[in-house]
Amino acid sequence: MAFAETFKALSDPVRREILQLLKHGRLSAGEIVSHFDMTGATISYHLSILKKAELVREKKEKNYVFYELNTSVVEEIMLWLSELKGGEENDQNL
Repeated sequence: MAFAETFKALSDPVRREILQLLKHGRLSAGEIVSHFDMTGATISYHLSILKKAELVREKKEKNYVFYELNTSVVEEIMLWLSELKGGEENDQNL
């Protein structure tokens, strides 16, 4: 995982909202689009950035594309942030 791509993906409020939607379970592209006042092409662009950052996975089933949160990448980010925060405690113990 490249942190630069991950943080770029997380920097946009639309992409963060897509991740919030996906935390409740997988959604089709059409279901995601229905939550926004944007074109399908715009949402597709945001989804492609989230996929590139490996924050979401896509699965094609028949005529539909479903998206789901990639929790392993989210967990890796949380671990890194936790370790970064933990550095303050370690500095105090020195």
